[in-house]
Amino acid sequence: MNQPAAQIPGVYHRKIGDIVVTTISDGYLDGTLDVMRNVDLDKAKQILTDAFRPARRTSVNTFLIHSKGRTALVDTGSGNYMAPTAGFVQRNLVASGIDPKSIDTVLLTHMHPDHSAGLTDMTNGQLLFPNAELVMHENELPHWFDDGAMAKADERSAKLFFQAGREQVAPYKKQTRLFREGEVFPGVTAVPSHGHTPGHTAYLIASGNDQLMIWGDTVHVPEVQTAFPEAGMAFDTDLAAAAAARKRMFDRVSADGILIAGMHLHFPAFSRLARRGDAYALYPEAWVHAL
Repeated sequence: MNQPAAQIPGVYHRKIGDIVVTTISDGYLDGTLDVMRNVDLDKAKQILTDAFRPARRTSVNTFLIHSKGRTALVDTGSGNYMAPTAGFVQRNLVASGIDPKSIDTVLLTHMHPDHSAGLTDMTNGQLLFPNAELVMHENELPHWFDDGAMAKADERSAKLFFQAGREQVAPYKKQTRLFREGEVFPGVTAVPSHGHTPGHTAYLIASGNDQLMIWGDTVHVPEVQTAFPEAGMAFDTDLAAAAAARKRMFDRVSADGILIAGMHLHFPAFSRLARRGDAYALYPEAWVHAL
C-alpha cells in the first residue's frame, strides 16, 4: 500500500448562533523574523523556539460565512501569485462542497496579495468568483491605485502589493462596493482597524448571543505579537497606527471575551485572547466535530 502523500482538506466549520463560519485554508508561507519591527529579534526567536516553532511559518486563512441563505468569503488567499505552499483556497472550497460561482460576496480585510490575489487567475485574467460583489473599505483602492505611493515603494513592494492588487481587483470594477463602517453582510459588521493598510478592516459576526471577530492581520506572528503587542511588520503601511490598532483590538476581544479568528492564526484559527499583565496569551479553541 502506498503511503499518503497529501493532507486532508483544510476546512473547518464553526457555528456562531444561526450563522456558520468555515475556515478555508490557503496554506502557509515560510520566512524569517527579519520582517518584524519594534521587537528584539533574539527574544522573538526564543519565543518561537520555546513554542516548538523555530521558524516563522505563517498560516494563510480565509473564512466562508453562511448567513440568511447567502454565502460570503472573507479574503481569497494568494491564488497563483505566492509560494507553492499556499494558493489552495479554490481546492479547499471544492472539498467543502462550495462552488466558487455560488459565492455572492467577497469581503476583503485589505488588498495585500495573500488576501486579494485569489480573486483572479493571474495566468489568464479569469474571475474566480464571477458572481460575487467585491466589498472593502473605501480607503483601500485610493491607496493601492496611487501612483505616487507606488513610486515611493521599493521594487518588490511595488510589484507584490501595488501592482498585484491592481491586477486582482480591476476585473471586479463593475461589481465593487466600498464602505466606511456598519453592516456589510447579514450579521456582519465592519470594524475598521487601520494601520496595517489604510483600509484594513476586521469583521464582527453576531447571531443570537454569539460573536466572532475575524480580526484580519491584527497579528502575523501570533506567539510574538501577543507577547509584545508593539511588535509590527515591515509591510505595515503605518507601523505606529498598526500597533495602536492591534492594542485596541487586543483590549476589546480580551475584555469582552469575544471568540476570535484571524488570517494568520494557526489553522483552524478559532481562539480566545486573555490579558496577562502588559502582554496577552492566545488560547486556541478545542476542536468540535459536530455543528
